[in-house]
Amino acid sequence: MRTLSRLFKHLFTTGFATRRAFPDATLKDIQAVIAEGETQHRAEVRMIIEPGLSAQAVLSGMSSRERACELFSDYRIWDTEENCGVLIYINLADHQVEIVADRGVGRVIEARDWTAICNSMTRGFAHGDFHDGVLAALRQLNLLLQQHYPDDGSRQNQLSDQPLML
Repeated sequence: MRTLSRLFKHLFTTGFATRRAFPDATLKDIQAVIAEGETQHRAEVRMIIEPGLSAQAVLSGMSSRERACELFSDYRIWDTEENCGVLIYINLADHQVEIVADRGVGRVIEARDWTAICNSMTRGFAHGDFHDGVLAALRQLNLLLQQHYPDDGSRQNQLSDQPLML
């Protein structure tokens, strides 16, 4: 029964729902906060927002975490000079936020810090506040990355700062 309920959530969470939660103005603000943060730290942050998984993925039991790892690979977020890619994946149907970090960043930031950022974002989502919830979490992420992975003047932008809507 749980799988059937999840399947319906994923089938009926559409691109329209995603656009309502993340209108163009919000996407521009997200891009600006990511770009601003990347002037203060060496990590490369990429955000991918997906309404829901395919029916096949849901029926096979794919989790949001597994999907985030798949996208991390597919979009080559791991392929940065310092192994410093960070993916923030938002699955609207599951109400999940996942962060996948490459080994360079993953070595210096603890799992509880990533969890705190995800929780910050999902708390905002629970109140229907996607705009401010995402921006607050991104600023929290930027401070964390600045503290543990500070800019040394050598970085160049290797991943797009623009959030990707699937």
